[in-house]
Amino acid sequence: MHCKNITIRSHGFHTAASRLGLPDCDLISYAEFVDHGQQITEAVSIPVIGDADDGFGNEMNLKRTVRGYIRAGYAGIMLDDQVSVKPCGRGHEKLVASREESVMRIKAAVDARKESGSDIFILGCIDRLAVSLDEAIWRSRAFVEVGADVVFLDNLYSRKETKAFCDAIPQVPKLVAHMGEGGDKPFPTLSEFADIGYKLVAYPFCLLGVSIQAMQRICAFGTQIGELLGLSPFVEWKPTLYI
Repeated sequence: MHCKNITIRSHGFHTAASRLGLPDCDLISYAEFVDHGQQITEAVSIPVIGDADDGFGNEMNLKRTVRGYIRAGYAGIMLDDQVSVKPCGRGHEKLVASREESVMRIKAAVDARKESGSDIFILGCIDRLAVSLDEAIWRSRAFVEVGADVVFLDNLYSRKETKAFCDAIPQVPKLVAHMGEGGDKPFPTLSEFADIGYKLVAYPFCLLGVSIQAMQRICAFGTQIGELLGLSPFVEWKPTLYI
């Protein structure tokens, strides 16, 4: 891939969709995430952030998860504060773990990184749909205090909230998921995000969405597929597979 300032985020939603064709309901196991990550990191030369959901268990499990993600080649690991068995990643009621358990996940990951001598960065994710903005900011600050390198407040409702989040935690990089790619939220431009205080912007459904649409359009042609106009010849994109 020839990309500038681009990082891949291997999201649980997309992993479940691509591997199983099913929703993000804790169906993907630790081993599958590690295998999926290794396949991606071996195929690209840019950093890959791996979604680890709740870390797959208690403190010991979390440390094992971090070590496995390091071996898989992930540059970063994302841990969220949702309960260990979530109803569904998107579109359903969100439930989060207690403050104590959520902070424990980040601290265990930080400890595992130190014990492994790795530089994998740790991204703490807080779900805004399940808690108040004040509680989300408290959790973000607590994540930073125990060693999170990046914080991500998912499902922010407005530009006002995005600014309040950044103003409350100015000392660490923050990630925002740009749901404006066909979503229902009025999101700023990249330059506006930078002015607000964000360092990372994710487009969570962009590649998955265009891939699905492209396959649907191709399949819709049925027996006429060989007569499609505008489709790049095989010889043009073949080199991509042999970089």
